[in-house]
Amino acid sequence: MREAAVERNTRETRICLSLALDGEGKYEVDTGIGFFNHMLEGFARHGFFDLRVKVDGDLHVDDHHTIEDTGIVLGETIKKALGDKKGIRRYGNCILPMDEVLVLCAIDLSGRPYLSFEAEFPTEKIGQMSTEMVREFFYAISYSAGMNLHIKVLTPGNSHHMAEAIFKSFAKALDQAVSKDPRITDILSTKGTL
Repeated sequence: MREAAVERNTRETRICLSLALDGEGKYEVDTGIGFFNHMLEGFARHGFFDLRVKVDGDLHVDDHHTIEDTGIVLGETIKKALGDKKGIRRYGNCILPMDEVLVLCAIDLSGRPYLSFEAEFPTEKIGQMSTEMVREFFYAISYSAGMNLHIKVLTPGNSHHMAEAIFKSFAKALDQAVSKDPRITDILSTKGTL
């Protein structure tokens, strides 16, 4: 199994995270933010990743450090679990509906970080999670994992549905991108490296 674990301790957060790319969708998540827990659980389940996350963050300040730093650590863990990227499909995409909402997510595990994020939430919060933190979370992942990540809400609607569709479409696209293809015997790049 391709798996990795990363710990990150700062004055703002203490994070322990482990991820198995070839998992079954099992999860143990405790970030201190109920809706964020729900999103990470959906990511694990729909991407068939085994995920364990424990975060102690400065929630007395706000949710920013907890969510952003979790994104940094998840990105580092994805990168570590992928290793040399031999045999992976590299690209993944998903257009995912959730009731009235439709979301597109496309990924290139190129080693070059970039985020394009198009989503305007109708509310400032979903439970105790700030909707502006959805973008910050995926920005942190894209840069720490070295992935080109495009997320676009094609049809907006309810904030909960939008966030959930974003997390699930990311999970499905990432599952596709990290999956192995028997035709790819080395690195899927004319340069020979990613």
